[in-house]
Amino acid sequence: MKIAVIQTGGKQYLVQEGKAIKVEKLAGADGNLQLSSVLLVADGDQVEIGAPNLTGSKVELTKVKDGRAKKVIVEKYKPKVRYHKRQGHRQAFTQIKIDKIIL
Repeated sequence: MKIAVIQTGGKQYLVQEGKAIKVEKLAGADGNLQLSSVLLVADGDQVEIGAPNLTGSKVELTKVKDGRAKKVIVEKYKPKVRYHKRQGHRQAFTQIKIDKIIL
């Protein structure tokens, strides 16, 4: 079982072959992709750590869908000055499926 730590959208994700995860939106990407910012790869007892990235390692993935997360309500309130502001935000995401981790 291969696992890897990848970086995309300013965040790091622990991924495994065959699993699907949601990441920050990948703009203009369709179908099969390769991600080369791999920080760590582990295959059983063998572990390789990059500084900061591993050279030659890639993660092949398939874009499943784009979407938007549930709405988060942001409310600002200041007492005694009659100020309140209510705002909603929906973060865009891309759901990807990890096909293959290449050492």
